[in-house]
Amino acid sequence: MSRRTARRLTTAVAAAFALFASATSAGATASTAPTAAAQSAAAGVLSTSTPVVFVHGYTGSASNWTTARSVFQLNGWSSSNLFAYEYNSYGNNITNAQGLASFVDNVKSRTGASKVAIVNHSMGGLVSQYYLKVLGGNTNVSHLASIAGANHGTTAAGACLIYTTCQQMYPGSSFITQISAGDETPGSTRYGTWYSPCDGVILPYTSTRLTGADNNYVACETHLGFLTSTSVLGDIADFVAS
Repeated sequence: MSRRTARRLTTAVAAAFALFASATSAGATASTAPTAAAQSAAAGVLSTSTPVVFVHGYTGSASNWTTARSVFQLNGWSSSNLFAYEYNSYGNNITNAQGLASFVDNVKSRTGASKVAIVNHSMGGLVSQYYLKVLGGNTNVSHLASIAGANHGTTAAGACLIYTTCQQMYPGSSFITQISAGDETPGSTRYGTWYSPCDGVILPYTSTRLTGADNNYVACETHLGFLTSTSVLGDIADFVAS
């Protein structure tokens, strides 16, 4: 996969929580000169004006997205266009996806944007996929970036099956069967995934891949390490800006 090292944040933020995790909260300007150079600049502003909604994973929170938010700001986003959706990790991912639908509607209303981009981590992949596919949210989403997403489940969820969300996250669950059936990347949304054999939590690690998506293999990154990898996060910022 591509690597851009310029404009990358050098500081890292520690993230620690059980099994899975991730989530952070929080314009756009326009240029109107007639020259080709000005038009190109305006196009760049437009691409980075898309509001970004971060969706954390199991036991995660908005704090998991501190590094991602900084990287996106370095790549041209205003902090006012970066949002984090928080949900109940132990409840039901159908309810969590419905909450995401309401959250996206609110972001669109606040920013005036017609679409948002979604960046998720771990179990946030299930919440996002249900929203885009089952609830028809793909019409509201320009880009979907799934970082170490449990998109086809993980056997590690066997350690927390007392919770509905973990039951839904286990491979072969009716929830996963529903979001995996047919087209895994519906609509005009651009889909991208980032996955690694060193993940250690998404088992098998290839579970993250989505048919029809731009699937990016990362040589060796841990599950939580993805959240502070400025290289990967920079690639994702480039993907969302494209």
